[in-house]
Amino acid sequence: QVQLVESGGGSVQVGGSLRLSCVASGYTRRSYMGWFRQAPGKEREGVACIDSDGRISYADSVKGRFTISRDNAENTLYLQMNSLKPEDTAMYYCAAQYSRGYCLVGDAFRSWGQGTQVTVSS
Repeated sequence: QVQLVESGGGSVQVGGSLRLSCVASGYTRRSYMGWFRQAPGKEREGVACIDSDGRISYADSVKGRFTISRDNAENTLYLQMNSLKPEDTAMYYCAAQYSRGYCLVGDAFRSWGQGTQVTVSS
């Protein structure tokens, strides 16, 4: 059974930084993993995704500010978030067990973490 545990969320001011982590267990297949987010009243959106060879995709809204990375040996996914804006406020979710399709679409993944809250205040 795949378990994904996110950490690193919190409250920061505009322009601040946070680093999210996601530790995966019970999952050995090397494939895409991703970060998604959902703000209250809004649909879930893909933020960034990365495959085991380092191919990366970012949502346009975070390009140049967020960096996704992974440590395959430690089964850990990261999201470095810089220059945070109020519109980045959301619950952030880690996703794994990629099946098919574009990795920034939620339907591409079968397993999800519980989420970690990011709040950016002005």
